[in-house]
Amino acid sequence: MGSEKRPFNVFNRSCAEFRNPQPQGGLALRPLPTSCFPEVDAHTSEQDLLLRAYRLMMTARAMADIYEANRPICKYVHSTSRGHEAIQLATAFCLKPYDWVSPYYRDESLMLGMGWRPYEMMLQLLAKGDDPFTGGRAYYNHPNSRREVFPKIIHQSSATGMQVIPTTGVAQGLQYIQQQGLREFPEPPVVVCSLGDGSVTEGEVAEAWQFAVLKKLPVIYLVQDNGWGISVSAEEARTMDAYEYAAGFKGMDRIRIDGTDFEASYQAMQEVIATVRNGGGPVVVQANVPLIGHHTSGVRREWYRHDLEAHNSQDPGLKLRQKLLDLGVTEATLDHIETEEITFIKREFDAAVAAPDPDPATVSDHVFAPNPFTEERGTRSPAGKEKVVMVDAALHAVEEIMQDHPEALLYGQDVGKRLGGVFREAATLGDKFGDDRVFNTAIQEAYIIGSTAGMSAVGLKPIVEVQFADYIYPGINQLVTEISKTSYLSCGKFSVSCIIRVPIGAYGGGGPYHSGSVESTLATVKGIKIAYPSNAADLKGLMKAAFYDPNPVVMLEHKGLYWSKVPGTEDAKTVEPDRDYLLPFGKGCVVVQADDEAIENGESCCVITYGMGVHWAKNAAAAFPGRVEVVDLRTIYPCDEALVFETVQRHGKVLVLTEEQLRNSFAEALSGRIAQACFRYLDAPVQTMGALDLPAVPMNTALEAAMLPTLEKVQAKIGEVLAL
Repeated sequence: MGSEKRPFNVFNRSCAEFRNPQPQGGLALRPLPTSCFPEVDAHTSEQDLLLRAYRLMMTARAMADIYEANRPICKYVHSTSRGHEAIQLATAFCLKPYDWVSPYYRDESLMLGMGWRPYEMMLQLLAKGDDPFTGGRAYYNHPNSRREVFPKIIHQSSATGMQVIPTTGVAQGLQYIQQQGLREFPEPPVVVCSLGDGSVTEGEVAEAWQFAVLKKLPVIYLVQDNGWGISVSAEEARTMDAYEYAAGFKGMDRIRIDGTDFEASYQAMQEVIATVRNGGGPVVVQANVPLIGHHTSGVRREWYRHDLEAHNSQDPGLKLRQKLLDLGVTEATLDHIETEEITFIKREFDAAVAAPDPDPATVSDHVFAPNPFTEERGTRSPAGKEKVVMVDAALHAVEEIMQDHPEALLYGQDVGKRLGGVFREAATLGDKFGDDRVFNTAIQEAYIIGSTAGMSAVGLKPIVEVQFADYIYPGINQLVTEISKTSYLSCGKFSVSCIIRVPIGAYGGGGPYHSGSVESTLATVKGIKIAYPSNAADLKGLMKAAFYDPNPVVMLEHKGLYWSKVPGTEDAKTVEPDRDYLLPFGKGCVVVQADDEAIENGESCCVITYGMGVHWAKNAAAAFPGRVEVVDLRTIYPCDEALVFETVQRHGKVLVLTEEQLRNSFAEALSGRIAQACFRYLDAPVQTMGALDLPAVPMNTALEAAMLPTLEKVQAKIGEVLAL
């Protein structure tokens, strides 16, 4: 939507290259200097506006028809916008390039209205290599874009309703940017989150709406209600619609509109967007629409629908056609537009079909954004300083980050100035940086984690906290479904740059919901990085590295090591590194060195561990002077397998030690990789040790000790390994 004002040509698109036959060789995909259509402004006549909408409705109809007629070619599951065109186009016409929008999988008319070329959209439909959104990796109409002259679109998944939290995070981030004066906009941006009526029943929608009204965020939730959730009717699934549901969120404005009436939809969206731009806070727009097409190409309407005639009678295209006829536009003119669009879409489709498939060699590209920091840097052990506990090293790291970077902010449960974290891990930060940068949230793990995707998209760096590892599970959906896949499925356009702090582990009587370990669960999530430091210096260095890493990082911080109050953990205290110290991920270290003579004589072994296991292993190794080498992994992913394999090959005997329940754990997986990579160097089978396979850590300290590894158990196990 460029700033240039041009008159409409109702018979031809403003970008003639779309309409005209191309030179030999087909259509070349290239970024466009402006959107496909001129901007709607005060000088646009009613008839021109309606004709523009009608043309795009015919575009959407022609696209749906050609997909249906070519089902063997359009083999990947897809949906179309048939029945939803009016409200989608009305919304698109009101958006500016500095606005943000999250279309859902049925929103192709929204994309057309913003100026996206059908050819580009078809490249995604057919999973082609030049798909500008995901490079052939995701379904049709799963867009993401930073294209300058278009509204911006974050990556979102196919999981309905899940997009509401990241998109609300965009609004949260834009509000913060304006409050802090970090960037100027021509006018306050708005965020539109599109969703279907069936997804409103998701619990994560409630978390997002609660936060939106609490903070009065500039976000519009556009609910397109067609009365169906695949084959589940509205009557089966809910007792209220989105408009009625929104009434329960104090401060949420709401309107209900006829989404088949383009004029009414356009007027309503103009008013809603103007209100939100002027600080009016969040709005739910419920647009009632028919479902004319299939739910998806894989779930055919004829299998279960009994109301197709009624829905077809509400076709927005037919309604708009009648309105144009009433205004004096001739049948011939409208027929000409429809014919033109059929011809145009045929050419676009043929070009997309002829486009190349992705190069299989690119399948592993963009899992992570490139990280500029791969080597240790700065001063780790400055002279003349006293040792500090881990919790203070982490606190100071975050404070220094926030001093240097106004884009950094911290939020989570109880981290605000009143308490500063239940472990005092955020103490004083609220007082030093204010409530806008350090603040409490409700008990909303999904929102805490998922909002970082939206915050990161607008250029911020959120540091968030889940209060206990046991309570990360409500946020796992966002971590798996949205955050971990964002870089990969956006081909690197969006990578979630965030730190998720997670106090973890048992610390003496914490009980079954405050003592758990979750690293194996997290390690199954591809697309995130995981740190698990064992001492203050590592924690500070990894925290700094995590901030400068453009990828999502989970920082596992053992509660029993925070204050070194657990017997045998005095070594968790270290001299605090200077503020310039960075410890890169994937770099383990040897914390206890075996003697060369013991290694040469085959009288040694190595212990591979992390977190609390480092202290168990170090203390246990003292009973076998010179015979035990201990490797601290420091990060779970990436894991320093090169150091692990080299160490195992020198010793021939290895114990992989974890605090977690052992079976099917990260430790067992690592032991399997060791067995594969080091088989010919092993003098004995790879040994593993962890907690008993119980559902939870019991409260009673004697029962807890019976379940977990202890110094005595680890010492006995090392003796067994050395005797093999």
